Amino acid sequence: MSGSPLHTRIWREEAEPDNAFATRTARCHGYDVYGQMLGQARWADMVWLLFKGEAPTRAEATMLDTLAVALANPGPRDPMVHAAMCGGVGGSPAAASLMAALAVGAGQSGGARDVYLCLRHWAQCSDTAESTWAQALTQTGQPTWLAPDDAGWPAIEHPAGFDPHGVRTATIVQQTLATLASMSPGPRLPWMVTQREALEQAAGLPLAMTGVAAAALADLGFNAQQGEMLFLLLRLPGAAAHALEQADYGFKRFPYPQVDLLDDPLNKHQEATA
Repeated sequence: MSGSPLHTRIWREEAEPDNAFATRTARCHGYDVYGQMLGQARWADMVWLLFKGEAPTRAEATMLDTLAVALANPGPRDPMVHAAMCGGVGGSPAAASLMAALAVGAGQSGGARDVYLCLRHWAQCSDTAESTWAQALTQTGQPTWLAPDDAGWPAIEHPAGFDPHGVRTATIVQQTLATLASMSPGPRLPWMVTQREALEQAAGLPLAMTGVAAAALADLGFNAQQGEMLFLLLRLPGAAAHALEQADYGFKRFPYPQVDLLDDPLNKHQEATA
């Protein structure tokens, strides 16, 4: 029994001959990770192999790397990063800060669930003409394809992939869309570049980073479940870094958002004592 291989569809391990708890070789979908890939493959190659069961082309790996850079740090304005920062400033251990980030970043408002829903819309578009894509992508309400285990999620309040609080398309969203579209095999990202304004008009909202990420993941061939998981994974580095920084800063240097009160009691007190 000690010499039998440990394997799944993804991973196959063989133990050391003298220690059943130590690994001698590990293969990911047939590739010898430590004997062949280590020192040769890059991070995107390994992630692609794990999720899709085959090695990516150079162009696919480069595009995934580019998406990873775009998503690596949503910044302290993002609720996911803010949650990690709260964990850091409160003295929580590393795992707790990351779990807080994952919990907040999993939602439908700018989170991974938004990407999941958008990818499902893209899957719906796969059998339709480009002229109907905008209608499918901007739909609201509960889609008929939601499974019974989706019942615990709140009602969908805005089209997936768009910013419900946005005034116009953020500059970084436009930059990410243009860069990824220039290297995408298509058809979604190139179409989105030419149709963005019309798409936003149909949605009544500006395009969000989740919409760009979903289109990129769809062009790379990831399904909704894979895209949701990858989106969470790719945004963790920024959450981790900000949590560590905030732990060093302490609560007195926590970047609270500035709020201008229309009826500020302090102003009334200053006026009364002037």
